[in-house]
Amino acid sequence: MAHGLTAPKTRQMISARRLSQTDRHPRRATCWLLAVAGLMLLAGCVGFRREPPRPGRTTLESPLVILPATTMSNYLVIEAKWDKHGPYHFLIDTGGSVTLVSPELAARYFAKNAPPAEIPLVRVRSAEGETALLTATTLRRIELGEARFDNVPALIYDCAQLSAHFGLKIDGILGFPFFRETLLTLDYPRSRVLLEPYNPAPLLPGTTLPFNNDRKTPIVSVRLGDQTFAALIDSGSDAALSLNPAGLQPKFTVAPRAGATVATLSGDREQRVGRLARPLALGIYALECPVADLTDELSSLGSGVLKYFAVTFDQERSQVTFYRESLQPIAPEPRRSSGLSFSKTPAYWRVAGVVPGSPAATASVQPGDLVTRINGEPVARWDLRRYEQLVASADEIRFTFLYGTRETEQPLKVFELVP
Repeated sequence: MAHGLTAPKTRQMISARRLSQTDRHPRRATCWLLAVAGLMLLAGCVGFRREPPRPGRTTLESPLVILPATTMSNYLVIEAKWDKHGPYHFLIDTGGSVTLVSPELAARYFAKNAPPAEIPLVRVRSAEGETALLTATTLRRIELGEARFDNVPALIYDCAQLSAHFGLKIDGILGFPFFRETLLTLDYPRSRVLLEPYNPAPLLPGTTLPFNNDRKTPIVSVRLGDQTFAALIDSGSDAALSLNPAGLQPKFTVAPRAGATVATLSGDREQRVGRLARPLALGIYALECPVADLTDELSSLGSGVLKYFAVTFDQERSQVTFYRESLQPIAPEPRRSSGLSFSKTPAYWRVAGVVPGSPAATASVQPGDLVTRINGEPVARWDLRRYEQLVASADEIRFTFLYGTRETEQPLKVFELVP
């Protein structure tokens, strides 16, 4: 969504690819996209030609482990504390092939006697053109409530940008293979995560879709009107529907227009968002005329769609089940925007993009401008959830811009980017 935050251009923007012996295979596969945030955390987009690594051992101390979660920008953020350190905060990325952990977490729980982690290294490129490798490691354990995961293969990633974006220290992103030995449910309506052991034949209400493929990736078949296409179920994206229109010829009730500026593999790109004219069907459930972000990558269902459901992933049987209490079609809300995309630091937010034709563009706000206050309060007081609530409800937001040593307050109208 266009009011989101984007990774600071002056800090690391990640471009990733698998490193083979000849370094011949550019990384193009599923991406973990913080679309509303305007941030693509590309280290989480690692694609493999082999089966992703399994966790070493998973132990559930209860037949049903319930993990309360905090909902932030459609994400479920879970908190865990298993010793005197912590608490730790994790995101769950069902579109990610690996688990990412902060350097601090990796140093504290490094498994000294574990065999080398069987994860291909990832080359990253900074905005300045410098390259480095994400280092593979193995953590001796991660505990989530009454669930314990031992000998966890992971890549070490600096989560500082992500933490600044959320206004909450993020210690890791748990990829899909992390939950290979459990039945995983992301219960968005109740803001919780459920972990269960596999049963012979779990009976789940709702609609079940297969995702049979050799990489155990949750890519399912969904319908747009009378057309069928494949989409990744991607809890690591807070977008709704990211749609590759190739072969579909989608029709729109609101034509695609420029949206937020987001960071991608090849650099910043401008979103193209519109409202589709046909319903999106997930088995027995339907979303009427959803908002779509057009992409040339694999289509995906982000948390902007998943938020209406409890979603259960059964990796043993390669299937996913969607459930919600009502069978009535879902009417997605309009997408509201301040017209600005930001990169965020505790001291200021830097304008990364301005939506063409928005009140912000009319007011001559430029990329690179610095915002120090929102409605008179320092930006450090505005975490992601609070800011999004403001955009969702306010008619106008007062931004204070810093020009040299002079602060200037500028009121900007909030508008419907996609009615």
